[in-house]
This record gives sequence, structure tokens and C-alpha cells, in this order.
Amino acid sequence: MTLGQFRVSHRSVMLAAVLVGMVSLAIGAHAALNKRSLEVAKALDAEDTTGSIAVKRARVALVIGNGHYPDANRPLKQSINDARAFAAVLRRDGFDVIMVEDADKEDMHRAVRRLQSKIGPDTTALLFFSGFGIQSDRESYMIPVDARIWREADVRRDGLSIETVLRAMKERAAKVKLAVIDASRRNPYERRFRSYSHGLAPINVPDNALILSSATPGRVVDESGGQYSPLMVELLKSLGQPDRNAETVFSRTRTAVSRASEGKQVPTVSSSLVQDVPFKPDAAVASRKDAAAIN
Repeated sequence: MTLGQFRVSHRSVMLAAVLVGMVSLAIGAHAALNKRSLEVAKALDAEDTTGSIAVKRARVALVIGNGHYPDANRPLKQSINDARAFAAVLRRDGFDVIMVEDADKEDMHRAVRRLQSKIGPDTTALLFFSGFGIQSDRESYMIPVDARIWREADVRRDGLSIETVLRAMKERAAKVKLAVIDASRRNPYERRFRSYSHGLAPINVPDNALILSSATPGRVVDESGGQYSPLMVELLKSLGQPDRNAETVFSRTRTAVSRASEGKQVPTVSSSLVQDVPFKPDAAVASRKDAAAIN
């Protein structure tokens, strides 16, 4: 080997060594970044779970819109549209909104933990769900998009009970519990172990709570062709009227849907409220609170 060949080979070896070093550094940095991201996610999840850091809110809502179920023949287009429209109105009216779309089982449970972390003794807590729902053992379950349901026991394994979320609100001592459930749809799961869809079961109402469900217990509703579901169309109209007490809004919505469908769809309103619950706080009261906070 000549001296020139040795110098070229030596230079090639050095260059290769430098490149290997740079690649190693890049891999190390990427691994560190991934580790840091995982640590942050764990910290946020711990904060949501314990509630020791999270700030308690006066008005908080969990809004879930599930539309893309792999086992369904086509997406539920209205579910996500409804969730987005309702979330926008709630934010306008001062709710701290937790928004989840096409949620799988873990997404839904994580969202409930986040909701819990924001609830205090003076909180008005609201649950909205639009998607597929199934009743089992006289309890109604919200179905995540990754559910694998072939028999009734799978409903309880993969679904999230509406009553479970209401109990979580109660356990955190929420002052008022509200729920809007639009899940009385024909679904692809019940046909596997039942001859027909049973709709939702009557929902047990905790103390000082108000629940609006899209149909009478045991009944199902076919999805309409509009941008929003009939329930959401009338709910948004009712929320746009001057009298926006929650019980009045829900009752007005129930009547309007029943009339518009000529009795084919009759929502259910269940109440144990012991006080008036306005959807939007009185402007004068809000102004006084803002002034007090500034002073």
C-alpha cells in the first residue's frame, strides 16, 4: 500500500467514525426527547387523576362525540358535528370544556378523570355524549370506537356506564349534575346477541341532577339526514332563547323534538333539581365578581 492510499483510507475511517458519532448523538437525543414526553404525559395524567394541582372550576363539561365505529356500515356524521356545536355554546357560556372526538376506551376513561379533577363542591358538571349506546342489566353504556362487542358481557367490559360518570360527579361533591345523552341509535352490536336494539335503559338520577336523553327508554332513533341530530337542532334553538334555565331549556327541547317528529321521537327529561340552574350566569353577577377580583 502506498502512502497516498494509506492517507485516503485513514481519512475515510475518521469520516466514518464522525458520522457514527453524530448518528449516535441523534439517536440519544431522540430517545431522551421521547422519555421526556412520556414523563410529561405521566405528570399530566397524575395531575388529572389526583386533582391536587388542577384548579377546580365553577362550570365544567365533558363533551364526547363518537362517529367513526369500524363495525358500523357508515360513520355517524351528526355525532361529531353535535359535539362541536354544543362545545362551542358551552364555552361561550363560561364552561371549561373537555372535548373528545372518536374516543377509544382509554380516551373516555382519561377524560372522566380529567373531569373529576376539575370538580369541586360549588361546581356545575355536565356530560354530553353522542354516539352508540347499549343497555345491559338495566344500565346504559356509552360505547367507545374501539369496542369489541360480540356478546352482552362485552358491553360491560368495553363500554362506559353513564351512571358511572354521574357517580364520579357525585363523589367529587359537584353541586349540580347535568347530562345530555344522544345515544338511542340502532347499532351494529346488539344484533349479534339480540334480535333488535333495546335502546337505553332509564338512567338513575342522582341528587340535584338533570338529564336529557334523546328518546324514551327502550326506544331507538334512526339518524336523520341533517348536519345535526334533531335533538341538537332543538337544543341549540332553545339555548338561543331568553329564558335559559337548564330545566326550561331541556323541557322546551323535549317538546320541540316531539312536535317536529310528530311523536316518533320523544326525548326524556329526568330531574331531581332543587334549584334553578342558568346555562349562562347573570351578567350583573359576573360583572360584580370580575370587579371584586380586580380590586
